[in-house]
Amino acid sequence: MRILMGAQNCGFGPASVLVAVSRLLPGHERVFVGDGVAAEFARRNATAFDGIHEFTEPHQNGSALLDRLLKDSDQVISAMDADLVLRSVVARRPVVLVDCLFGFWQHRHSLARIRELCATLPRTSLPAARRHLVCLSPHEHVLAAHFLADHSVVQNFPGIARRTAELAEAGAGRAIHPTGPLVDGEGLREAREDTTATGGPDYDLLINTGGFRNFLLDFDANNHYLRLIDRWLPDLLADWPRFSRVLVCGGPYAGHRGGTHEASGRRVDRRLLPQRELLRHVARTPHSFLAPGLSALHEATILGRLPLALPEQHYAHTFTIRSLAGTLFGRLAGRFADVLPGHPLPEDDYAGTEALVAVAGRILRNDDLYARFRRTYNERIEQYVSLTPHQRAGGAAELRHLLDGPPAPSVIASILTANG
Repeated sequence: MRILMGAQNCGFGPASVLVAVSRLLPGHERVFVGDGVAAEFARRNATAFDGIHEFTEPHQNGSALLDRLLKDSDQVISAMDADLVLRSVVARRPVVLVDCLFGFWQHRHSLARIRELCATLPRTSLPAARRHLVCLSPHEHVLAAHFLADHSVVQNFPGIARRTAELAEAGAGRAIHPTGPLVDGEGLREAREDTTATGGPDYDLLINTGGFRNFLLDFDANNHYLRLIDRWLPDLLADWPRFSRVLVCGGPYAGHRGGTHEASGRRVDRRLLPQRELLRHVARTPHSFLAPGLSALHEATILGRLPLALPEQHYAHTFTIRSLAGTLFGRLAGRFADVLPGHPLPEDDYAGTEALVAVAGRILRNDDLYARFRRTYNERIEQYVSLTPHQRAGGAAELRHLLDGPPAPSVIASILTANG
C-alpha cells in the first residue's frame, strides 16, 4: 500500500507524531509531503519514510505536487493537517486523521453546525470545498476534519472522553479511535537499552525547546522567548554549578543559534538532533527542562524521566500545564504567571500566544522582571533537583498512568487492515 503522509506545520509535535506512526508501517510505501518546520523534522528523521517531498511555495507548485501524490496513493494519514484531510476527501482517497490535541480545539460554531457543513461539502473541486468551510476558524477546521476523515485516531489526554461524547452527540458517523501515546516505540526501546550498554551520561542537563515555530512564533520574529533563553543560559550556569555540561536542543538550533560554547570548564552544546539521537540523551541525562509539548513529555516519562517544565511558549503549552495541574509535573511546572501574576491571558490560541510573546518580551527588556524570572525558576529547579529517585519515578509513572490508552500500533494496524 502506498501511504501519503503529512503533518500540521506547527512546531515539532505533529511531525513527531507522524514519524512515530510512519515507523509503525514498515511494510508499506510511506511518502511524506509538506513544508516548513514539518518538512524540516521529516528530513531530520528521513529513515521513517520511503520518500520525502517538500514544497517551498504551497500556492504554486505545492498544489500540483499534492494532486499528483494523492492520485498515486492508496491511503492518506494526516497528523492534524486539516487541509490534507480536505484534499483527500475531494480526491476521494481514504484518509485517517491522527490528533494528539483532540480536547484542545476551541469552537464558536456548534459541533452540529460543523457536522452539517461537512455533510453538505461540495466535492467537485478543492476551491469549492474551501469556500464552503471558509467561515470556520483554524481550530474548527481540525474538528471538521474529524467529521470528514474515514477514521480518526486520538491520543489520550484529560478531556478526551468528553470531546468524543460531544462529537458522537453531534452525529459523528466516522469512527474515532482512542490510543495511548503516539510515540516511536522502537526508538524508545533502543534508547532504554543504550543506557545499560554504555557508560555515564554525556550531559548533566538537557534543555529541550521543541520546534518552536508556529502560526506566530519564528526564529527571527516574535522570538522574545528564544532571546530570553539566550540571556538566561549564562545565569543558569552561574546559579547551578552542578550543570557543567548542558545540551540545548530544538528547532532553533539548526542555524546560527547552534554550536558549542566552552568557558571555565563548562560546556553548552546547542543542536537540532535526529529524534532517535535525542531519545538516547533523554534516557541518559539525569535532569531535563522541557517546553511542555505532549510528544516530548510522553517520551520522557516512558523512559522513566520526569522533566521540569519550562515556561510556556504558546497557548497550547498553557492548556497542557493546566490539564496536568494535579500531577507532580504540573505542580512543579514553570509558568510566566509566576513572574507576572496579573498579566491577562486571553483564552484563545492566537491571542493567548500573542500575550505570552508579550510577557517574554517584557521580561527580556526589564531587568527587575528578568531578576524575578531568574529567581522564580531557580525556586522550581531547587524543588526539582531535591526530589528523590523514588519521587521522580513516581511522578513519571503518574503521568504514564493518566495518559495511557489502547496501544497505538494495534489501533492503527486494525484501521489500515479494514481500509485495505
